[in-house]
Amino acid sequence: MTHSSHHERHDDAGQAEILDLDAEVLAAHTTEITAWLSLDTPPRQIVDLGSGTGAGTFALLDRFPEAQVTAVDSSAGHLQRLREKAYARGETERVRTVQANLDEPDWPDLGSPDLVWASASMHHLAHPERVLRAVHDLLPEGGLFAVVELAGFPRFLPENAPDDRPGLEERCHAAGDRVHAEHLPHRGADWGPMLTAAGFTVEGERLVDVNIDGAGDQAVGAYAHAGLQRIRHKVADALAAEDLAALDRLLDADSPHSIRRRTDLTVRTRRTVWAARRSTASSRRATPSSTYSVITGQA
Repeated sequence: MTHSSHHERHDDAGQAEILDLDAEVLAAHTTEITAWLSLDTPPRQIVDLGSGTGAGTFALLDRFPEAQVTAVDSSAGHLQRLREKAYARGETERVRTVQANLDEPDWPDLGSPDLVWASASMHHLAHPERVLRAVHDLLPEGGLFAVVELAGFPRFLPENAPDDRPGLEERCHAAGDRVHAEHLPHRGADWGPMLTAAGFTVEGERLVDVNIDGAGDQAVGAYAHAGLQRIRHKVADALAAEDLAALDRLLDADSPHSIRRRTDLTVRTRRTVWAARRSTASSRRATPSSTYSVITGQA
């Protein structure tokens, strides 16, 4: 194994851990979004673009018990983990996995879906306009495309934490945002106009604030640790030495300052959802609606 391939597998595994924790901690949020989607008849065929390890895939299987889902991702490791979950749930016949780079112009056969779902995946694309047109062509008239995007990775610490470096988390995220601005220019984009330009009718837009009390919850502690560990990997060179030292104390599992030992963690994040229809002649002038909701409670 080459050094580069070993690094890629290690990074893939670290991302998979975060995706699994994200699915566990934000499960109620994902269920809420799937329930919000407006569908005249339950979909029988669904495509999950950028499926990761399956958070959306399994939420959709739960929401639509007669449906089958084609999970598409560029990571073989993520898809393997998704298949293992499907096996554990006894749902291998309802799940198909396809490894593909969505930025490539020629996609593999993804079937004839009634619903396409893309959660936290569109902002990774180099050519999103091309992908939006491809999804439009993939869907039948009246088919629905649900795009879920994040404003940023969740926050976990109080604003005045830690005591020795108040505001550390925000400074880490600010440094991360500068890195992402270069490599992920579509992060935080308004997908509504791009969906319209691709031929869709945007029927609804929903802003969801998530605020979950994570006190004493091991999954939230693990989620916070994994998230900050990944941010450290990205921004270590951009942080002041004092901030880096404080971050390392939070990430040291044996330290009394470990983030896993804190009892004041919360999960705070925001997602925006766009529900876009491949227009029929009678729906081309539909007026988009918007809603706002807040999800709170225990993880």
